[in-house]
Amino acid sequence: MIQCKDCEFYAEDSQGRRTFNCDPFKNIKEPECLTKWQLLRLDMLIGAYRGMLGFQEKLAPMQDKLLRYVKRELEDLDESENWKADGDQEPESFF
Repeated sequence: MIQCKDCEFYAEDSQGRRTFNCDPFKNIKEPECLTKWQLLRLDMLIGAYRGMLGFQEKLAPMQDKLLRYVKRELEDLDESENWKADGDQEPESFF
């Protein structure tokens, strides 16, 4: 099994960041390379999900306040509409 650091599609910049130029649809060398590529992509997805989760955690208190405010406004609107419909009387039938 070839190591990624020995592959021609691997590069490392001056800051130590690794770049993989392999494309599983064009230039993969070994079946193990596909497995490594899948693991890298899965790791990237997990990192993106964690970032999104952190952002949602920051927004959660504001969302809670906003939902409470909207709920309170809707309840006030319902209370203000109660005078229109008298719940004690049954509607008259025309037939």
